[in-house]
Amino acid sequence: MGVADLGLPVDVPSTALFTDHYELTMLQAALKAGTAGRRSVFEVFTRRLPDGRRYGVVGGTGRVLDAVENFRFDAGVLAFLRERQVVDEPTLEWLADYRFGGDIWGYPEGEVYFPGSPIMRVEGSFGECVLLETVILSILNHDSAIAAAASRMASAAGDRPLIEMGARRTHELAAVAASRAAYVGGFTSTSDLAAGFRYNIPTVGTSAHAFTLLHDRERDAFQAQVDSLGRDTTLLVDTYDVAEAVRTAVEIAGPELGSVRIDSGDLLLVAHRVRQQLDELGARDTKIIVTSDLDEYAIASLAAAPVDAYGVGTQLVTGSGHPTASMVYKLVARAETTDAGAPLVPVAKKSTGGKTSIGGRKWAARRLDAHGVAEAEVVGTGPVPDGLDGRQLLVELVKGGEVVAREPLDAARERHAGARANLPLSATQLSRGEPVLPTEYVHGGSGS
Repeated sequence: MGVADLGLPVDVPSTALFTDHYELTMLQAALKAGTAGRRSVFEVFTRRLPDGRRYGVVGGTGRVLDAVENFRFDAGVLAFLRERQVVDEPTLEWLADYRFGGDIWGYPEGEVYFPGSPIMRVEGSFGECVLLETVILSILNHDSAIAAAASRMASAAGDRPLIEMGARRTHELAAVAASRAAYVGGFTSTSDLAAGFRYNIPTVGTSAHAFTLLHDRERDAFQAQVDSLGRDTTLLVDTYDVAEAVRTAVEIAGPELGSVRIDSGDLLLVAHRVRQQLDELGARDTKIIVTSDLDEYAIASLAAAPVDAYGVGTQLVTGSGHPTASMVYKLVARAETTDAGAPLVPVAKKSTGGKTSIGGRKWAARRLDAHGVAEAEVVGTGPVPDGLDGRQLLVELVKGGEVVAREPLDAARERHAGARANLPLSATQLSRGEPVLPTEYVHGGSGS
């Protein structure tokens, strides 16, 4: 459920300046040359996954739809462009009436992808499509990186819930986007209230070390928290001596104590000791939450520990070492004239150093083996081969400038769980390896 569903008063500002200077200068030159109106197809894809990753996760699609809807050049934006002399007056007049009127297809949010997957396809005139490059890449690169890290962490955590708590480790607006992407990737809640407000993600939180240090005694802090929040609260037990804190926590809250949180030390050893102590004190139902710079590897190392939930911050919001998905936005087909019915011609950059691309308007499908498990990502131009029709991955997101595929965030979350489960078992291994599915290319037909 999104903000629109909740009726919440959140204003989204114009996204028109979330772009690079050269997008507008290209537009100006194309308008002058008479080519800005040529029908064009741009595609978003990545040439490779981050080193060692087995699959990518599409994150941010819903935010892209919001950004496209709000890509408007209002009076203030136009005045800025005029003052800076970014573009000339004819271009400013064109921008004043800008509304994206084309079509967008893409992998639905939460779906997995691989090198070469046409994650998003943007179609329309060159002028209207080229302006969207920067904002689309900004959103997809960030959110997909976070969603992929979250997915790996969720896989390592198994059935144990994950709490996103990285707001203090990144830009304040990036934190909200990160919470959203983490939820898609498998996290269950966030500490960030803005994310809860905007995207209806469950929020959690109780206290930090500062609350304990505020009081004269740890006992006083625990008593104040329990008096205010109830016995089901989570008490932070590693400010001073963990064993003493656990004893005090149970004395004050009784066996009904909800949880204790451990934020430092040898988490594997301390978790075992705390579990034993809680059981001996009769607090057998009290849960143990661990935090402290966790990533997917640390979470996996705690699989045998008596831990009930994980809180993850820094490593999540930085993509666990890979803060971008390295996606690009490339023109792959365009018409030779501005006539509406002019056929598309495939185009592609030819370059050394691994930056080549494949021309033509593409489709994508996922082939399954005899057991219903994914075995290949098939990408092609022209007709879709028999047997793959029902396995196509791109869905229509925007038609004639109108969003047609807005969905609740939970739908993307559920989609990702299903997509990951449909991959070979090796997809969830944390050891380094190649993409779990090969990308196969099928060439045929023209750019249209």
